[in-house]
This record gives sequence, structure tokens and C-alpha cells, in this order.
Amino acid sequence: MQSDKDKITRLLKTAKGQLEGLIRMVEDDRYCIDISNQLMATQAILKKVNSEILHDHINHCVHGAFGTEEQNEKISEIMLIMDKLTK
Repeated sequence: MQSDKDKITRLLKTAKGQLEGLIRMVEDDRYCIDISNQLMATQAILKKVNSEILHDHINHCVHGAFGTEEQNEKISEIMLIMDKLTK
């Protein structure tokens, strides 16, 4: 993985904290809209992490595979991920 590991780790720890907070909110019967807003904030962080990792994968792994035997495999991997993202 070529991504900035410190940045990715920090974002994932933030999302983890938000998930723990969400669990407490549900257990405490907090207002539904507050829970929904917190869920959307957590999803946004996870989307940002995934985007960062995928951009780096394309820039390093896929780009590096051009002209090699792995080229088609790397392109297929990205296509599968794109299919999952658009569902």
C-alpha cells in the first residue's frame, strides 16, 4: 500500500471513534436525526479513505503494471471495484 499510512490510520481511528459514539447514541436512545447525521459523517470518512487508497492504487500498482503481464489483472481489479462502488 502506497498511501500515507499515518493519514489513513488517523482517519480510520476517527471513524472507529464515531462508530463507538454511534453505539452509545443508540443505547442512550438519542434523537434519530442526530444518529443519522453521525452515520453520514462516519460514511464520509470511510469514503474518503477508500478514495485515497484507490487513487494511490491506480497511480502506483495499476500504472506500474502497464506493459507487464499483470496489466490486464490490475485493470480487471479496478473494474470490479468500480462496479461495486456504483451499486
